[in-house]
Amino acid sequence: MPPEHRSVFEKISSEYYALTSSEKKVADFALSNQGGTQFMSISELADASGVAEATISRFCRRLGYKGYNAFKLAVAKSSPHPQPWDNPLSGEVTAEDSLENICKKLFTAETEAMAQTMELLSLDAVREAAAMLHSARRVICMGQGGSLLIANEAAHLFSTFSNKFTSIGDSHLQAMTAATMDPEDIIFFFSYSGSTKEMVKTLTLAREQHGKVILVTRFPNSPGAALSDVVLQCGANENSLQTGSIAARIAQMYLLDILFSEFSRKDLDQCQKVRRRIADALADRHV
Repeated sequence: MPPEHRSVFEKISSEYYALTSSEKKVADFALSNQGGTQFMSISELADASGVAEATISRFCRRLGYKGYNAFKLAVAKSSPHPQPWDNPLSGEVTAEDSLENICKKLFTAETEAMAQTMELLSLDAVREAAAMLHSARRVICMGQGGSLLIANEAAHLFSTFSNKFTSIGDSHLQAMTAATMDPEDIIFFFSYSGSTKEMVKTLTLAREQHGKVILVTRFPNSPGAALSDVVLQCGANENSLQTGSIAARIAQMYLLDILFSEFSRKDLDQCQKVRRRIADALADRHV
C-alpha cells in the first residue's frame, strides 16, 4: 500500500523502531488508546504520554503530518470505533438511522454532555468565578466561531442582573479591549479547545495589563487555561469534523447556568429588583 494511503496506526508501526525513546512513548499511548486519542488536546496527550508538547509536534512531523490537528484527523479516520471518521454529526447519528433513532441518540449525547460537565466541574472554581464576577468593575464576554454564540448568551444572561456585562466578537476589538483593560476588569472567554491563536493573543494582552481571565473550555491543560485565573471545564467530546456541535454548546450552556445561579444567589434581593425593572421596561413590547 502506498505510504500516503496507510492508516496513521500503520505508519506508527512501520516507523516505530526509528522513533526516539520519547516518541515511542507517544506511539505506545496512541496505539493502545486509538479511540480516545482523537479527542485529546496536545497538552493532554503530552501529559498522558509523559513527554513534552514539542515531542508531540516532532512525532507528528515524523509521520508526515503538518501539525497536531492533521494527526488527530488521521487518528479519527483510522479509528476502529463504529462511528465513521468523516461523520460530521454528533451522537453517532448515521445516514441509515430513522428519525426516531436520531432523536434518541441526540438526547443521549446531549444529556451525557451535561452529566460529564457535572462530573468534571470544580465547585471551588465556580465559587471563585462567581466571586470574581461580583467584584469586577467590568466583564467582557468573548469567544470565536461557535463559542461566540455562548459568549453573547452569557452577556445577555448576566445583564438581567447587572449592566457591567458586555460581549465583543471581533478579534481586533477583543485585542484592543484586552490591551486597555484595568486590573478590576475581567475577560470571560469561551473556547472549547482553549487553543486558538487569536484567543491566546487576547489573553496574553490581558495578562500584561494585570486583567483577570475566566475561561470555559473542554481542555484544562490548554494554552488558554495557562493564561487564565479560573478555568471552568465543560464536557462533551467532538471528533475533528464535529466542531461546534450542539452537545458541546449544551455543555457550555449548562455550565453557564450553574455559574449564573451561584452568582445571583449571592444577592437575590438585587437580582429580583433588577429583573422587576427589566420586566416593567419590556411589558409594553409584547402584543
